Amino acid sequence: MNFINTLKDIFKIEELKNKILLTIGLIAVYRFMAAVPLPGIDPLQLEALKESASGGGLLTLLNAFTGGAFARASVMALGIMPYISASIVVQLMGIAVPYLQKLQKDGESGRKKITQITRWLTIGITLVQAPTYITAIKTQFGLGPEAFLVSGATFWVSSIIILTAGTIFAMWLGERITDKGVGNGISLLITVGIIARFPAAFLQEFVSKTTNAGAGGIMMILIEIIIWFVVILLTVLLVTAVRKIAVQYARRTVAGNIQNVAGSRDYIPLKLNAAGVMPIIFAQAIMFLPVALAQKFPAISSLQDNYGLWYNVIFALLIVIFSFFYTAITIPTNKMAEDLKRSGGFIPGIRPGKDTAEKLDSVLSRITFPGSLFLAALAILPAIVVQFGVQQSWAMFFGGTSLIIMVGVAIDTMQQINSYLLNRHYDGLMKPGNSNRKSK
Repeated sequence: MNFINTLKDIFKIEELKNKILLTIGLIAVYRFMAAVPLPGIDPLQLEALKESASGGGLLTLLNAFTGGAFARASVMALGIMPYISASIVVQLMGIAVPYLQKLQKDGESGRKKITQITRWLTIGITLVQAPTYITAIKTQFGLGPEAFLVSGATFWVSSIIILTAGTIFAMWLGERITDKGVGNGISLLITVGIIARFPAAFLQEFVSKTTNAGAGGIMMILIEIIIWFVVILLTVLLVTAVRKIAVQYARRTVAGNIQNVAGSRDYIPLKLNAAGVMPIIFAQAIMFLPVALAQKFPAISSLQDNYGLWYNVIFALLIVIFSFFYTAITIPTNKMAEDLKRSGGFIPGIRPGKDTAEKLDSVLSRITFPGSLFLAALAILPAIVVQFGVQQSWAMFFGGTSLIIMVGVAIDTMQQINSYLLNRHYDGLMKPGNSNRKSK
């Protein structure tokens, strides 16, 4: 009952209602565009492409991120992925390029310039990926000549322009959702694309379990759903878990003199999984190398099986390694220590400056290890459940990048809506209120 009342409260706040409706509308536009095929391609001849995009690995991830647009040769086939790639490149370059480091310190003006650089880099990446995608669907994914209604330079030029425009449009939609709607627009577009595949995947699993003899029937479906909810719960814990480092701030008198006693207390939250889904994305990209080598060396042919033992052992190991790598480059413990020192804060029992940085680094390393193991286990869970007869399309929702993104985006969006409600003295979505509802 409280949840229903909260939903009613959401639509009583005009600003929040308009933001939600705008977000839903822009997402609907994105989903409509994702179903429009490239001019010159017969959509009835795309079965080979769909099979290639459902065999696991990075292609399956790309297809999931684009909500199936990749396998449909849609005008949005590249989706928002070039923008994500550009964002990662800019973020990594910010470690080594002094100009980007300066922009990161310039506040709002620097952020706008970094955003503009990311946009231009997105266009550059798209202009490279678009012809690569077209080449792949013509030569690697088994599409015959009958799939192409137009050929030659006309098809190439028009397709590259349309794919680039599609990515720019997706980027624009994501930014509009972030600025005018609710939640992070880019993440929401990816999440909606993943969720769009959920009904078909569940239906395929349901039909498989209820029609095949010995598959378990309805009882097995119920068991799978229970396990799925448990995995979601564990993923929520992974996404939200933090290690709080107590911080003491020296109290200032009215005259501005610092007293080193009885200061205010706070804490620094260090996330158990500070790297998010990036280690999985990096690892899946790297796994193309052993798969390619396995095609030339029969002795390691088992690495071609995305659901095989050795593939997933190497995959999990890479995730652990990249978790430490990405956490190290994105969590600046030295800068955190310096900022803490300048603000008059300190960790009790630890000297400000270098000792504080070492303490933060030590704690971060200790919590990153179990976090990376948890992340690796979650990433290879789809390959494990497939061994128990679960359909590959349904297994994707048991872990990996897709589930982590869905959980993370859901929590972030609910927190934003929750803030709107609590700021206007309504009950929040995240937890029951305490009878401080507005009287109407």
